[in-house]
Amino acid sequence: MNGKFLLKAMVLLLGLQLSVGSLWAQEPKPEEDHSYKPLTLKLSEDGKKYVRFITWHQFWATFQEDAAGDLKTNFLLRRSRFLAFAQVSPRFLILTHFGLNSLGPGGMDALGTLAPAQLFMHDAWAEYRVVEGQLYIGAGLHYWNGISRLTNQSTLNIMTLDAPRFNWASIGTTDQFARHLGVYAKGQLGRFDYRVAVNEPIANTLDLTRGLQPLPDTAAYLHTGKKVYTGYFNYQFLDKESNKLPYMVGTYIGAKKVFNIGAGFLYHPEGSASIENAARVQNDVLLFAIDAFYDAPVGTNGSAVSAYLAYYNFDFGPNYRLGGNSDLVATGNILYGQLGYALPAFSNGTRLMPYVSFSNRSIEVADDPANSLGVGFNYFISGHNAKITCEFDSNKGAFSDDRTNLFRIQAMIFL
Repeated sequence: MNGKFLLKAMVLLLGLQLSVGSLWAQEPKPEEDHSYKPLTLKLSEDGKKYVRFITWHQFWATFQEDAAGDLKTNFLLRRSRFLAFAQVSPRFLILTHFGLNSLGPGGMDALGTLAPAQLFMHDAWAEYRVVEGQLYIGAGLHYWNGISRLTNQSTLNIMTLDAPRFNWASIGTTDQFARHLGVYAKGQLGRFDYRVAVNEPIANTLDLTRGLQPLPDTAAYLHTGKKVYTGYFNYQFLDKESNKLPYMVGTYIGAKKVFNIGAGFLYHPEGSASIENAARVQNDVLLFAIDAFYDAPVGTNGSAVSAYLAYYNFDFGPNYRLGGNSDLVATGNILYGQLGYALPAFSNGTRLMPYVSFSNRSIEVADDPANSLGVGFNYFISGHNAKITCEFDSNKGAFSDDRTNLFRIQAMIFL
């Protein structure tokens, strides 16, 4: 990858950031109402019983230079989802969430009947309150995940264009797109927030569906059906965050003052297999992370800062890498961080938030570490409900000497 594309992308990124600010900073028309109210159906006069509906779409345009130096453009419907949850009584809550991910030309069908699975269930769980605020127990296909904050990330309010793949390390190994089928418990004891779960692993992991087998000095995810144990714990030093739903906020854009330190794990006994001395050996899988999150207003002019740092230690078995060529889900260590600064709002309420992100991935099976750098900005038209995100991402894989450079634009609306 030559430096011309990098220079063009950075100039374009800066130009877009300046242009959207000047374009939308003008005063709105007096007759226009851009206020947002949640889509809620009240089931009681006092509003304590209700059904809440959420729907959102995220559309990507990706620009990348190919080996011949030509610029290629690809369009992708990154996410299209519908979610509804009902507080049917003070003790019971039910949630249903379905949609599709990463729909491109290769996943479409002329009649919409023969294409690969597109629309599928993301979440389907019910919850019972045992001790108000302190203990809730639920069951079903759920998103109460372990490992890290970003493993529980909401896709509605990510600070960067998207969260890195390794935050959801169990995708393709034990769950259905970051959702497990099992039983969970969650709650808050003072400022201590917790979530733990016992889950059933899926039977058809990506290793199995791709026909991979463990080889000498490598491991493949060929689990024997033992349960998966997972949890995430964090201490909230400043404002407390809600844990009514599992989806953790990427940035509050100054609406809260949050500082949390957390740690999480995923443990799967005999989750993978390897060959040692011509015999198959089952390996315990243990994933662990510690992280810190700070998100708060700055000064009195409406600015805000958002920062996140995480360390991951993944042990899937000797020299494991998902699919045979991945350095995102592999045995090794990862350091990831992101930092954003929201500028004061323009006169019409819109605002800009430039950010940077990085990762360094030391993979057991690779001689050289992998790393990535992301630079971008959010343009909040109406907070996270309507925003445009532009990002330049440069990634050096563990199994390649070349860097992959992408420039993406995301348009998102959620109601």
